[in-house]
Amino acid sequence: MKTAKYTPINCSFYDELEALATLRRKADILYFDVEGKEQKVTDLIVDFFIEDKVEYMKLKSGQTIRLDYLISVNGLKLKGYC
Repeated sequence: MKTAKYTPINCSFYDELEALATLRRKADILYFDVEGKEQKVTDLIVDFFIEDKVEYMKLKSGQTIRLDYLISVNGLKLKGYC
């Protein structure tokens, strides 16, 4: 999955992520890892950044997650979000 073309996420979903970061609330994050396996983590979102035209979020633990690999955050599903 690491070499997959980046697909920008829904802007409204991005706004939800930013709100969680601003409020400094832990989030339950379900995502695909680079091998395509579902993973779950609970952590604070502390930053967002772009590297090689791909958007990522950084967690307090130091972990980074590619935004288009997200499945859901606090029960809000990325796919079909509007």
